[in-house]
Amino acid sequence: MTTCYLIVNADDLGMTAAVNEGIFAAHEEGIVTSASLMVGREAAADAAEALAAHPDLAVGLHLEPEGCREQLQRFRELVGREPTHVDSHKHVHESEPVAAVAEAIAAELGVPLRNRTIRYEGGFYGREAITVGRLTKLIEDLPPGWTEIGCHPAAGPVPSSSYDAERQIELATLRDPGVKSLLNVTSVRLCSYAQVFAP
Repeated sequence: MTTCYLIVNADDLGMTAAVNEGIFAAHEEGIVTSASLMVGREAAADAAEALAAHPDLAVGLHLEPEGCREQLQRFRELVGREPTHVDSHKHVHESEPVAAVAEAIAAELGVPLRNRTIRYEGGFYGREAITVGRLTKLIEDLPPGWTEIGCHPAAGPVPSSSYDAERQIELATLRDPGVKSLLNVTSVRLCSYAQVFAP
């Protein structure tokens, strides 16, 4: 049986304290293996400080449009190492002017850029698509090879986000025991971005 390698990556680490708490909970108690840090947001420093307690959580750079290279430097200052991957808020790296810079940064670091070498599955998003049933179906239908499923959990309200209440629903789904049990009986191997180029 061909193995499917699944990365479950939580976007928006550092956005708020509630987002940080949700991402760490989804990692410790659920299926999140990687996260993407927004270095310019209010809770970025707290998120970086908390990473020591979560050594198995791979952490990448979640770019926003302004000053991409400055954001990479800030990531290094906060986290003390290079990002394991590069992606962006609202997928701004899929078009210019961010695309070329994001591609260059990822190439220089030798790390994946979202939706390039690794298939990105964005179907776990939106009120009707973040149920346990939907996530289960996405996992069951994974093609062979590597796939990233993106998610956006939070442990409480995030009033600054238009995707607010959905974040708490996502957290509950990501922590659902049935989802973890499914992974134990399939040919899906749960991985992080830190393992992509591991032997």
